[in-house]
Amino acid sequence: MLRNPVFFTLFILALACTGCASATGPWVKLGGQRYSVEVARTEAERDRGLMFRDELPAGHGMLFIHEQEGPLAYWMKNTRIPLDILFFDHDKRLVSQQRDVPPCDLGDACPPYPSDAPAIYVLELNAGEAERLRLENGATIEFAPDIQPAP
Repeated sequence: MLRNPVFFTLFILALACTGCASATGPWVKLGGQRYSVEVARTEAERDRGLMFRDELPAGHGMLFIHEQEGPLAYWMKNTRIPLDILFFDHDKRLVSQQRDVPPCDLGDACPPYPSDAPAIYVLELNAGEAERLRLENGATIEFAPDIQPAP
């Protein structure tokens, strides 16, 4: 006999969302795939990025939001996991890709990975995601409603 149908309904909803990290918190959608993201808006957050991490869970990434569109270059200083670095313009169109960028433990000697066109958003995903999604320049990214776009 069911004593509390409201509790039961909430319990079933919670079970349905277990393991779907993109159900709550910030997310982006790219190539038909939804990714839970950490958002790096400040200079300090962008500078730290994914440094010193041993893994990036599947279905997760980091979204970097810059103040203005322009030439960007990222590096892998103190980054321990290979990444795809995807650059987007103000219209949220993919303008450049750096795929399968290897980790770097050379400190300031790590090479830069530049965008081929001005960008304002950068999405870092586990290496191989861009290939898996068959991403081509011109693809668009969608942000969760709680992610404020660049000014």
